[in-house]
Amino acid sequence: MPMYNPPHPGESLREDVLPAIGLTVTALARHISYSRGQLSTVLNCHAAITAELAHRLELAGIGSARVYLAAQAAYDLWQAERREHPPIERLVFT
Repeated sequence: MPMYNPPHPGESLREDVLPAIGLTVTALARHISYSRGQLSTVLNCHAAITAELAHRLELAGIGSARVYLAAQAAYDLWQAERREHPPIERLVFT
């Protein structure tokens, strides 16, 4: 289990990618035919990067869909591992 809190991939898009490519949220949303509101929600770390969004970013030449989805999975799993869960016993198969 990783001992660090992986960043939400939307944060990387907002902080690193958008400034590097010189696009606003509105311009990127328009370019990839995606809702500006939905994109903004992802960039502000309030929603996950979906396979659809990751694929559109890849089609636009902005990274790899698999990398975005792997980063999202790492973030989601880290969060899940730290939430409180009901007691769950491991199944024993005979």
